[in-house]
Amino acid sequence: MVSGLRTHFVHDDRLGIDLPKLERPWELIAPELQAAIIAHWEVVRGQIPDRIFRLEASIRAKQGELDAEEDFRTACRLNGEIAELASRINDLQIWYRIQQDMEETKRHS
Repeated sequence: MVSGLRTHFVHDDRLGIDLPKLERPWELIAPELQAAIIAHWEVVRGQIPDRIFRLEASIRAKQGELDAEEDFRTACRLNGEIAELASRINDLQIWYRIQQDMEETKRHS
């Protein structure tokens, strides 16, 4: 990572990606660092579809287990795990759209 870039991202274990963490307003960040932040975010953003694909595979596997499960408590646990994985997918989809939203903002200003 570019010097100073590490302080502008934090790894999110739940989502498995680095997330932006700006400690000051974007306008106060030097243009070179802004470019480095955007470049790093694009790399991270490019990993999101693969993360979603893996989470969807986990959901399918757990649904298969759930379909065959007869124990109510185990079925509830599996259902909760599926819901958590779906929540992660939703969060990743929101983060994936961040750059798209930034581009829209730049075009309208």
